[in-house]
Amino acid sequence: MAARREITGFSNPTVKALRALREKKHRKAAKRFLAEGLRLLTDARECGHVPEVLVLATSRDPHPLLAELEAAVDTAGGEVIETSPDILAKITGKDNPQAVAGVFAEFDTSLAALDRTSADIWLVAQALRDPGNLGTMLRTGDAIGAGGLILIDDCADPFSVEAVRASMGAIFTQKLAQARWEDFEPWLRSGPGQLVAASLRDAQPYRGAPYAAPCFVMVGNESRGLPEEYELACDLRVTMPMKGRADSLNAAVAAAVLGYEVLNSLDR
Repeated sequence: MAARREITGFSNPTVKALRALREKKHRKAAKRFLAEGLRLLTDARECGHVPEVLVLATSRDPHPLLAELEAAVDTAGGEVIETSPDILAKITGKDNPQAVAGVFAEFDTSLAALDRTSADIWLVAQALRDPGNLGTMLRTGDAIGAGGLILIDDCADPFSVEAVRASMGAIFTQKLAQARWEDFEPWLRSGPGQLVAASLRDAQPYRGAPYAAPCFVMVGNESRGLPEEYELACDLRVTMPMKGRADSLNAAVAAAVLGYEVLNSLDR
């Protein structure tokens, strides 16, 4: 097993450095992010992502998956730290933290790192501000077999503790890219790809629409939706029935509804 280091003080420099990863500016500077929970870290390991630092609560129960995780960190030359649940809570920002957390290197989020032919469906979010919605879209992408999530313009940080937690491990199973619209559109048009968005502008019913792979399902900002320019650039605009007083769906819910309809259409 990897050599363990015990930390007992809240003022320890390592605790301060790990806690700082909850803030975007420190994550960006370190190019590292936090994830917590045995299931999430196991998903990461099984997808080829091993934490550089593994933090264990001293009161944890033994578990074979935890032993496998420690062995993977050891093989990768990482570090294992043991500390109290109270200090772990300070690091993760949760009053009742899980017994294990890890520090991971951020991924390559460039468009160039994506292989659009690797999946029939991709999710795209423009100016998505809620990290919970972002994490939910990653989970949706995992559920429908999407290749990944492309974040357009100024979105919430996908490596925030909240987004990683909400993804339930999908941050490690889905490809992730970040780009400005002026870079995304030329990239999309440089190869195969159908851009689809929920819209009221010259739209057709979302059920039975002519979806084609690879299909890029795009949703907009939670309050403003998509800019008109972006909607007009889509190959297909679809509408979903709204039978109550609400005039729109939550962005992540809309992505899930459309994503499953595209999956159903392409599987026929």
